[in-house]
Amino acid sequence: MSTTPEKLPGWKLVIFALGQLGWSLASYGVSNLIMYFYMPPETASATRIFPPFIYEGSVLGLFTIIGLINFGARFFDAITNPLIASWSDRSHAKMGRRRFFLAMSAIPFAVFAFLVFVPLRHFTANPSLTASWINVAWLSVTILVFYFFFVMYFAPYNALISEFGHNPKERLMISTVIGVTWSLGFAVGNFVYDFQGSLERSGMGPVKAFQTVEAIFAIAAAVLMLLPVLVINERRYAAYSVSNESTIQALRSSLRNKNFVRFLISEFLYNVCQTIIQMGIVYYVVTLLRLEKELTSFLMIVMFVLSFVFYFPITAITVKVEKKRVLLVGFGLLALLFAMFSLMGLVPMPPLIFAYVTVAVAAIPIAIFTIVPNAVVADIAEADGIETGNFKAGMFFGVRSFESNLGVSVANILFPSLLILGMSVEHPIGIRMSAIVSIVICAAGLFVFFLYDEHAVLRSLAKKEKLSSEEMKAVGDAQDRP
Repeated sequence: MSTTPEKLPGWKLVIFALGQLGWSLASYGVSNLIMYFYMPPETASATRIFPPFIYEGSVLGLFTIIGLINFGARFFDAITNPLIASWSDRSHAKMGRRRFFLAMSAIPFAVFAFLVFVPLRHFTANPSLTASWINVAWLSVTILVFYFFFVMYFAPYNALISEFGHNPKERLMISTVIGVTWSLGFAVGNFVYDFQGSLERSGMGPVKAFQTVEAIFAIAAAVLMLLPVLVINERRYAAYSVSNESTIQALRSSLRNKNFVRFLISEFLYNVCQTIIQMGIVYYVVTLLRLEKELTSFLMIVMFVLSFVFYFPITAITVKVEKKRVLLVGFGLLALLFAMFSLMGLVPMPPLIFAYVTVAVAAIPIAIFTIVPNAVVADIAEADGIETGNFKAGMFFGVRSFESNLGVSVANILFPSLLILGMSVEHPIGIRMSAIVSIVICAAGLFVFFLYDEHAVLRSLAKKEKLSSEEMKAVGDAQDRP
């Protein structure tokens, strides 16, 4: 290391975490509302929420236009993640190698988060005219640009978890705090249904109401994402070491880490399931339980408030026991959650009560997967740097983001393809199948992560702590000499 970094003060940790709130809010719409806007669920009265902006039928009998666009965008995102991560690992920018990328990407990231939901061909007197290939082309371009700037912010930001945290406990605390702000962003994003409904009741049309909410979110997100750039001196607090590996070399060396690969596979499976939840929740509520779409916002807020209750107990437990055990419990609870989704509307229980019970069960695995994975990757990246002498946290988080987006891409193909089987109130088999398939995926994720060897990672981290202790003792001995 070229410098001895200071510990990040608590108030600056909060500022850093607000950047996470910003990108969580900016990315919420594109990640979770694309299906809602371009392939909206059918209400109990069999009416559409939005007009058709693009062709909604099947392509080649298996896919949908929106599914293919989402898959392509996420695949592009996945490819650019390791590339941009490597650029930031090797950057010599005076303002800080990560901070430079955050500054360059925050505003365009937020702008294109809004433009994705502004089809060029709007609702006309003839609804059939709105479904246009012009809208398909526009959506394809705007979503690719969105993900480019998303990656430019996301990968360097996450690398700072490892660099601002100078030991496993600090990294876990940073992961916990940014987990809170990520969840806040996700929870606020879920208010889109309530805000949209309120604007509609004031006389605004559904499309304009939705776009107005997204514009407000984008402005708030841009301000929040710029706060860490303006306030935190990266060179003062981050463990600073520029990587000398090329992008290909860094990619290969990170994928030679067996524990990292095991983590990647298990989290890939988790991300498929997580994305199905995010895209499917409004379908589960509106179609299976036959409740109003506005209730989705309230249920998600309740779920995240409950998850907040578990954040710090889970952090305290994780400090005392293996992160591996905590994540295995998370996979088990996630499978239980999907089993409950599959039974919605079939169990002889009032729909609202069933919804609240499901939300209560969801709170614990959401808290676990929000906090622990970031700390696991940060530990793996630090341990690998200790063993190889080449610290490249950006690449590890970049590859992790590649995996995450690959999981999202698969879910974006899988979920709408399952919906083709049936997504109406009378025939919801496709919606139920999305939950059943996810149970199997959760079980596979649990099995793969069972192979993760956390003890090996901790042994590597212990080498650094031992070396630091020996260096401190040597400095003390030198000062004691006459």
